[in-house]
This record gives sequence, C-alpha cells and structure tokens, in this order.
Amino acid sequence: MTEKTLLLLRHAKSGWDDPSLADFDRPLAMRGREAAPRIGEEMARRGWLPDLAIVSPAMRTRQTWALVAASLPRQPDVTYERAIYEAQLSNILDAVRAVPERVSTLLVVGHNPGLEELAAALAAPESDPDALARMRAKFPTAALARLTFEGLWLSLDRHGAILREFIAPADLA
Repeated sequence: MTEKTLLLLRHAKSGWDDPSLADFDRPLAMRGREAAPRIGEEMARRGWLPDLAIVSPAMRTRQTWALVAASLPRQPDVTYERAIYEAQLSNILDAVRAVPERVSTLLVVGHNPGLEELAAALAAPESDPDALARMRAKFPTAALARLTFEGLWLSLDRHGAILREFIAPADLA
C-alpha cells in the first residue's frame, strides 16, 4: 500500500467590505491575496504537489486556489464541490473518501469550522505534537495541515492519519 497525503487548506482572509454580497460571493481581502501565494510557494518548495484539488466553489476559496495554483510547478486536476461549501466535517470527509485511489496527494480548499474539525478528527495520537498543538490552538485563514496515511481514501476515518506539519501564513513572514 502506498502512502497518501491529504492537504487541508483553509481559504485565505476574505473581505467584508460590501455588505450587499452574499457570503458565497465574498472575495479575498488584500491580506488574503498576499497570503495565498506564499502558501503556494511553500507547498512548491516542500514538494507538496497535489494530484487533485477539491475546492469549494465560493468566491474566496476559488480565489485562494487560483493564487496557490499559480505558484505550483504543475497543475493538478481540480473539482469544485458545492458539498464542501461551509460544510460539516462529515461532508468534507465524504468528498475525500470518494477520491479515486490513483490520487496519492489530495488538496482540499475549504472553510472553517468543518476543515479544522476534520483535521483534528483525522489526526492520530502519534501526530507531530507541536503541529497538533498549534493547529488545535488556531486554524487561521490560509493555514495548511499536511496529513499522511497508509490505505485507501475510501477507508480514511477518525484518527486514521498522522498530522505531519501545520503551516500558517505568519510562519512564512
């Protein structure tokens, strides 16, 4: 069985400037437009290159993905899934479990609280203690959790992956 990698990326900081916009249509704030490319550059530097990206179709997640993707040396397949827009942990996990087994590295670009809850639920006790403590303390916008596991996407479950790293934009300043 080959090792699989799950990258969970919270969308970058969004703007609240236009109160007439629906939540789904809120764009990134300037801070978000600056942070997302830094996360993409760090992913590229570390060789964390997804084979597939599952992205919430909300404006802020699509913009986050576009800025991250522009920093990657190769572009993965991308699917936009309404089911992960502001979804609960279980909805995001269902999307992950439906990923084809040929995918070895998956990136999910989504929203809190579901994304943070999923990362915490998947993290096994043998996860990196520093990364786990930092992630549990706060999962800020544009933060990225990297988890690995042996097995099938279909069988990924609670405490079934090891949290290896947790990176927030502030770590890259």
